[in-house]
Amino acid sequence: MFEILRSNERGHANHGWLDSYHSFSFADYYDPKHMHFGALRVINEDRVAGGQGFGAHGHRDMEIVSYVLDGALAHRDSMGNGSTIRPGDVQRMSAGTGVRHSEFNGSPTDTAHFLQIWIIPDAPGGAPGYEEKHFADEEKRGRLRVIASPDSADGSVRIGANARIFAGLFNGDERADFAVPAGRRVYVHVARGAVTVNGEALRAGDAARFEDVSNVTLEKGDNAEVLLFDLA
Repeated sequence: MFEILRSNERGHANHGWLDSYHSFSFADYYDPKHMHFGALRVINEDRVAGGQGFGAHGHRDMEIVSYVLDGALAHRDSMGNGSTIRPGDVQRMSAGTGVRHSEFNGSPTDTAHFLQIWIIPDAPGGAPGYEEKHFADEEKRGRLRVIASPDSADGSVRIGANARIFAGLFNGDERADFAVPAGRRVYVHVARGAVTVNGEALRAGDAARFEDVSNVTLEKGDNAEVLLFDLA
C-alpha cells in the first residue's frame, strides 16, 4: 500500500490564538478513516500566537513528542520540569499513569510553529517521564537522523513504544533511502518545503502511508524538512 494524504484533507481548527491542522482525528475533527496508523495517533501542526498557549491540562498513557519548526515553546509540568525548546530541539514526555503540563509560546510577539506527535505506548500505566535533546541541522542534512526510538539509538530520545522517528532535511540532489524492515509500516510527513517520495511530489502538510513495501526514497527536495515514522 502507498497512500498519499494531502495537506488540505487534514482537519483544521482556528481559535485565533491557535491555528491547528490535524493529520488524525483529534478534538472536534473526527474521521474514522484517520484515527491512527499503527501506534501513530496524532500529528498536530500548531501555530500559537505570541504570549498565548495551552494552560495546565492532563494526559495519561501516551508518548508525546514535540518538534519545533519556528519560534520557541515553553514547557512546564507536574514532574517539576521547565524549559523552552526551539528549532532543532526534540522533547519527549511520557504521560504514563498521569501528568499535567502547560505549553506556551516562549515569545510575547512571534508565532511559535511546531508539531505535536502522540505515540501509543506498548503498555499502559508506566511511570511519567521527560527528556529533551537537540539535533543540529548538520545531523539531518541529506539523511534521515533518528530522533526518537525505544532504545535511545544513536542518542535519540527514548519512547516507550515500538516505533522510531527520523528527521531529515533535503534540498537539490540530496537523497535518502529507507530500507523498511520486514513487517513494518512507514508514515512520512512533510513539515515544510517539498520533496518527492517514491516518485510522488509532496508539499508541506502532505503525508504518505506505506505498508508491504521494502524501500522508501526521499529525493528532489526543495528546502524540505521531513519526519519519517517506522511503525509496527
